[in-house]
Amino acid sequence: MSSNDLSSSSSSPMSCLGHFCSSALRAKPLAPPSSETSVRTNSGQGLIRRLSLFDMILLGIGASIGAGIFVITGTVARDAGPGVTISFIIAGASCVLNALCYAELASRFPAVVGGAYLYTYTAFNELTAFLVFGQLMLDYHIGAASIARSLAGYVVSLLELIPSLRDNIPAWVGHGQDISGVLSINVLAPILLVLLTIVLCWGVGESSIVNSVMTVTKVAIVFVVIIVGAFKVDVSNWTPFAPNGFGAILTGATVVFFAYVGFDAVANSAEESRRPQRDLPLGIMGSLLVCVVLYVGVCLVITGMVPYQFLGEDAPLAEAFKSKGLNFVAVLISFGAVAGLTTTLLVGLYVQSRLYLGIGRDGLLPSIFSKVHPTRHTPIYSQIWAGIIAMVLAGLLNIHVLSHILSVGSLTGYSVVSACVITLRWKDKNTSRFSTRWISKRGEGIICLVTIACCGFASGCIFRFGASFIFVIVAAVIAILAALALHFWQIYTDPPGFSCPGVPIMPAICIFLNIFLFAQLHYEAWVRFVVLSIIMVGIYAFYGQYHANPVSSDTSIVYHRAPAEETK
Repeated sequence: MSSNDLSSSSSSPMSCLGHFCSSALRAKPLAPPSSETSVRTNSGQGLIRRLSLFDMILLGIGASIGAGIFVITGTVARDAGPGVTISFIIAGASCVLNALCYAELASRFPAVVGGAYLYTYTAFNELTAFLVFGQLMLDYHIGAASIARSLAGYVVSLLELIPSLRDNIPAWVGHGQDISGVLSINVLAPILLVLLTIVLCWGVGESSIVNSVMTVTKVAIVFVVIIVGAFKVDVSNWTPFAPNGFGAILTGATVVFFAYVGFDAVANSAEESRRPQRDLPLGIMGSLLVCVVLYVGVCLVITGMVPYQFLGEDAPLAEAFKSKGLNFVAVLISFGAVAGLTTTLLVGLYVQSRLYLGIGRDGLLPSIFSKVHPTRHTPIYSQIWAGIIAMVLAGLLNIHVLSHILSVGSLTGYSVVSACVITLRWKDKNTSRFSTRWISKRGEGIICLVTIACCGFASGCIFRFGASFIFVIVAAVIAILAALALHFWQIYTDPPGFSCPGVPIMPAICIFLNIFLFAQLHYEAWVRFVVLSIIMVGIYAFYGQYHANPVSSDTSIVYHRAPAEETK
């Protein structure tokens, strides 16, 4: 946009509002699908396709299996009892539904980075995509800082196994030295972040090797834990299976849901996958199913070894094995926790840089985020920026204070992705089976999607505050009617590549469940959602709307067959 256009658009409040609305409501054109695609930009800023299917699966596992498998199992088991196994199965089933939605869109957008942000930009509009980006990024930033501090603590614990270092390492080095309620000094966490940022800037091949080695290590350790622990299981510890009833199991499912978060990292590696349309869906589903098996196995072992009421909350697995005299396994678990946290942090930083790369290419943030190193083929500036933010948060802030506002972005992103699956299926049709004159077909669909989300939030609030269960049933019935309206009022087409089953009913269930879980979050999380949304709208109003271009020539996508395909 020229300076004259900018000045004229700012000369009148009405013209400013008109420009804002027209910009906010525009969408990114959906590029034609291709079985073998390669991204090239006119400025030579494309990434290199180096990741195989095995790399995709390890990427998803690396992002999901972290301290959760060594810590959260015991925390939830204190309330749910041995029924924590069911909690993980319920949460895993919910994540599988979300993963199916991600798998379809990853197959439909195999050529470019962006993940949930890109899907929203194409299915809905520019402003909604920018808001989704903001919510996701805050989750990633806080999550990376939190993981870095936990990793620093585990590293110090391993160093203290050396007799000369035991009890001689100051708290401010790795465990954190609290200064006030929010400030907490940690020196080792930023150092670890610097090392991982360097690895990611060095190249995707090198970072993939590190992730693969560490992921294979921690999965092997988990299998050892399950096998060794199975011989120490006392089945009487599984009775009663649900000491506090099904309600505690369901509440536990809302907690452990976040232990699975990470499979979306596979979708953000689209531009670096060798065979994206095949490998992305398989990588997403494969990594998630492996995580479900590992979590369920660990839950069965830990609740079988020790009565649930005696499980520790900080290191339940290690304490369980120590109580059986298996101290060597406890040390092995500490190494597994370090490996798990390292891969989770590595993949988290990787995803952040790819999201910044995508939004930088579209102009919603400064173009420096879209720069790719000419020889390393990594988004080096985006990667450094993500590392700096994590370093500041991890080095100076008490992340436990900020943990209450986590997971908002993940649940919001998952819900919008499910809605994108529905929207893109009926977006190509111009007629509906039952059309009305006062509202468009698309408007009907949006109203139904919003209704389902509102019913999910209402049900979650009713369940949370213990109101009469009849209100939950009423909200669920309204959501069912809205889903049926989506089914009968729209005409759906089958997408190219992987197809999510049960559209629109299954994605509608995902939306309902995700927003139900959203209602279980702390009040601070709700405030964070509103405040951050206002801030993002302000950034978009003053910068994004004037610089964004969904079809910019600098980021145009050129599709062509791979050389092997062309020579056939």
